Amino acid sequence: MDLDYTEQQKAFRQEVRSWLEKHVPGKPLPSFDTSREGFEAHRAWERVLADGRWGMVTWPESYGGRGLDLIQWLIFEEEYYRAGAPLRVNQNGIFLLGPTLMEYGTEEQKARFLTAMASGDEIWAQAWSEPQAGSDLAAVRATAILERDEYVLKGHKIWSSRAVFADWAFGLFRTDPASQRHKGLSLIFFPLNAPGVRVQAIPQIDGETGFAEIFLDDVRVPAFNRLGGEGEGWNICMATAGFERGLMLRSPARFQVAARKLVELFKAHEAEVEPTVRAAVLQSWMDAEAYALSIYATASRLAAGGHIGAEASTNKIFWSEMDIAMHKAALSILGARAELLRTAPEAGDIGRWLDGYFFSLAGPIYAGSNEIQRNIIAERMLGLPRA
Repeated sequence: MDLDYTEQQKAFRQEVRSWLEKHVPGKPLPSFDTSREGFEAHRAWERVLADGRWGMVTWPESYGGRGLDLIQWLIFEEEYYRAGAPLRVNQNGIFLLGPTLMEYGTEEQKARFLTAMASGDEIWAQAWSEPQAGSDLAAVRATAILERDEYVLKGHKIWSSRAVFADWAFGLFRTDPASQRHKGLSLIFFPLNAPGVRVQAIPQIDGETGFAEIFLDDVRVPAFNRLGGEGEGWNICMATAGFERGLMLRSPARFQVAARKLVELFKAHEAEVEPTVRAAVLQSWMDAEAYALSIYATASRLAAGGHIGAEASTNKIFWSEMDIAMHKAALSILGARAELLRTAPEAGDIGRWLDGYFFSLAGPIYAGSNEIQRNIIAERMLGLPRA
């Protein structure tokens, strides 16, 4: 892997930086997990990105993108986080479902869903987990029974991110009720305002409603909404999980910017903290840089025709545990002040470390718990026998 940027890549970076300097909102947007107002403010930002064809730069121009490669996407992400641009409310769509649609969708499905996804006109929720099927996704019980040219959906989904205010969801359903585990599953899209759909918010520890339960009672959707063949859902979902765990869900720029802010926080309070904190701050910075290099290597491999495999699990464990360590280091610097600064508007970024810590605690659980990821590494990468 060549660690030097080409002249073309340097010019692209400057183009991104110039556009963001002109368009990033001067004040932070309200949280998209707190209110409809905040959600719609972020949708409006997605439309601004789409107008400049920045919604998803790797997508073909015909679907609202720029037809660029993954290295350019990483450059875009670095500039995006450097500029302090709003979080992406449609990350479930553009980062997870979108790449999967590119690989498994028909041309008609791509035309129907991708452009509306890139523009922010349709915001997506992920509807995989169920009360008895979290990290053990193969245990899903929700069913989708084909009646002529429609599927009838029935079941209960939980921990569905963005579902409170989103427009659509993609879920894993058992299209063969007699099947067991990984067999007989299909990935199906459904609108969240369809008759028979009930969405119930789940308040988080920080008071926001980033997750929801979805109750499906004889919800009818066209067979057109099935991605891939019937019964192919498990393999398709594993491709989506590869994007989620190994590449797109957690951009390295997110952690690099956080590491720089942590270093700044440490320098401002160095005289007040224990000497051991310095080592934790340095480790956080090194880990963020190591993760970035790892993702650049993954992007280079994919550009050369490779695929994301079981090694995505190592990335997921690394970034989720790094996130917790980084926020713990910040809280060890701030001490009790972290709670006081959390509600102080003038505190800015410093006031967000505690909420960031709360959110980081979920990292080892979502996108497949780290315990499950370690099993995947043991069995699929190291060839160890099942316990």
